[in-house]
Amino acid sequence: MGEVAEKISQKNLDRQYVETFTNSAEFGIISQRDFFEKNISSLDNISGYYIVSPDDFVYNPRISNLAPVGPIKRNKLGRVGVMSPLYTIFRFSDIHLDFVEKYFDTTIWHRYMELNGDSGARSDRFAIKDSVFKGLPIPLPTLPEQEAIGSFFSDLDQLITLHQRK
Repeated sequence: MGEVAEKISQKNLDRQYVETFTNSAEFGIISQRDFFEKNISSLDNISGYYIVSPDDFVYNPRISNLAPVGPIKRNKLGRVGVMSPLYTIFRFSDIHLDFVEKYFDTTIWHRYMELNGDSGARSDRFAIKDSVFKGLPIPLPTLPEQEAIGSFFSDLDQLITLHQRK
């Protein structure tokens, strides 16, 4: 992964951004206020939070039934916000974002995490070193193939959503 993604660690030092996001295994990147029905962060502590831009990906080390090694989700909110430094934020280049998003919706990458990480002292958190996380293998077909695969699954998701609404 380190060949196609860079870790983002830009802090909100001047408190330019005040909306705090969270990464839910079920809902993806969502406003903290919407998820918890209140703000957990405050203006006093968000200067140490990381800035998350649209299409950045976020790894949440909190494990759950839906995410046994923690979820990796894409910021699809279309706006910039901040997240706790407990999260790992990264940005891809030279890769089709729909393709890699769908990859992280699978469990294929979980095996690498299980073999190289640790649930550690806190049973609700998964620990993996940044240097090891960068080594996470991501299959990389050609960009046109990535686009075709990503578009196929995005279209399929939209079709399923439409049928569920009926």
